[in-house]
Amino acid sequence: MKIRTNRKGEILIASTEGRVDGTNAREFDDALQAAISENDSALVMDLEALSYISSAGLRVLLLVAKTLQKRDGRFVVCSLSDPIKKVFEISGFDQIIPVHASQDEALAALGG
Repeated sequence: MKIRTNRKGEILIASTEGRVDGTNAREFDDALQAAISENDSALVMDLEALSYISSAGLRVLLLVAKTLQKRDGRFVVCSLSDPIKKVFEISGFDQIIPVHASQDEALAALGG
C-alpha cells in the first residue's frame, strides 16, 4: 500500500494504491490522519489504484470521515474500480460516503 497526497486550496487529495487490509489498516489510518491539517476543509480519497479493501480498510475510511465531520469538513471518495465499487455497494458505504466517478467530479462537488 502506498499513499500520495497533494492539496488544491483547502482540499486534501489522497491517493492510495495496492491493498488495504488487516495487516496495514493501522498504517493506512496513521498516514491519513497525519496528512489532514487543521486548514483542510475536505478530503478527496482517490481509490483508482486500490486493488483490494477489507472491512478493516473500510473502517479506516469511516473513522477519517468522522474525524473530518467533527470539524465540519467533508469526505468523499472517487475513481473506484468495479471490484472496489462492488465492496462499497455491498457494505452500504456508498450510502454513507459520497462516491464520485473521477477526481475532477469530486473536486467540483466540493467546490474545488
